[in-house]
Amino acid sequence: MKMKLAVLLIFVLTVACEPLDVETPVLPPVTQISFYASETPPPFIVPATDTPQIIVPITETLIEEPIAVTDTPVPAPVVKRWEVYFTDPLIINDPNNSNGSIEDRLIQFINGAQVSIHIASFEFNLPRVTDALLAAKARGVDVRWVTDNENGLDIDANPNRGQFTRLMAGGVEVKDDAGRSALMHNKFWIFDRQITWTGSTNITVNGIYKQNNNAIVLYSPEISVIYEREWEELWNAQLGRRAPSTVNTQWTILEGTPIQVLFSPEDSAVSHLIALINDAQVSIRFLAFSFTDYPMAQAMIARAQSGVDVQGVFETFGSNSPRSELKTFWCAGLPVRQDGNSSFLHDKIIIIDNSIVVTGSLNFSSSADEDNEENVIILDNPEIAGLYLQEYQKLWDQAVNVETGAFTCE
Repeated sequence: MKMKLAVLLIFVLTVACEPLDVETPVLPPVTQISFYASETPPPFIVPATDTPQIIVPITETLIEEPIAVTDTPVPAPVVKRWEVYFTDPLIINDPNNSNGSIEDRLIQFINGAQVSIHIASFEFNLPRVTDALLAAKARGVDVRWVTDNENGLDIDANPNRGQFTRLMAGGVEVKDDAGRSALMHNKFWIFDRQITWTGSTNITVNGIYKQNNNAIVLYSPEISVIYEREWEELWNAQLGRRAPSTVNTQWTILEGTPIQVLFSPEDSAVSHLIALINDAQVSIRFLAFSFTDYPMAQAMIARAQSGVDVQGVFETFGSNSPRSELKTFWCAGLPVRQDGNSSFLHDKIIIIDNSIVVTGSLNFSSSADEDNEENVIILDNPEIAGLYLQEYQKLWDQAVNVETGAFTCE
């Protein structure tokens, strides 16, 4: 399950540190190559054939500063490949005093975009993000947004909303998911077909300043192409199981880090996650806003019974539902807690063997897997996993034990 990480770059990680300027070049002419035909597939991917192929546009690598041509040797450019962010509602909880917040970093990406910003995001009510998107549109950037109908456009006239109306008045096209009862629940952004932002964070006051959430940013045209293809399907109303699955080509190896992307419902994401869980050898940690999928719970319990160290934190409100698997874990004797956030723990994270990270918009439920529009990203990288484990431990320490006698176990 492990892959040795070739450390050929400087990783840029932050929770609430000094933001970095993003200089995004205009896209050069497209060169067509196969970006992974010669690679060995990551251990958590079973390709459809022995030599999987996907053709993608390749663009210049993002670097911090242009390198001047001189007679003096210069060091290799510092390449940014990924960034990780977590909300911290105990410290950064005021939109009017938001220095270091996920919102500030997102606005920096918007301000750096030169060609396109394509968004699939569930809901929205942040005026400063609207201002940045309108400024991007005014300088010629292709800005388009796909949202949910009930939680996006339908409630835009409500108090403390109205940002979609502002965007559309400024020429930004916004579409919803065509009146489906299921949710367009994604939270991903693609900048200039080079940078992809995803995770659990809704771009709202609650999502950023009150809830526990995460975002991961990947500087990779290969990953952006995968998300662009899904975004085009959403934009053109190819929704639900009618959408084509390209799951066997939704992966790459980025500087030694194997990455896989899953979309629901077409990719049957939960079955892939259960396969990962079944391969766990050392440990499983999870943070779950909604965990109602019994087969996934049983897979984790089976690994615990085989000696794997399994524990997790449930969102308190959701875990009090009769459908929650909190009782299943508790009755099996596994260490599980309910979160200590007075708002919500909104993460959907699994960390396996201190190396594999699962995150995205997908709750661990059948409705997320079978009906909603969702995305999951899986990365095998111990340094990324280390950051998620730090966040996990912080939230575990803030969480509370399940009360004795809370459940009657059969």
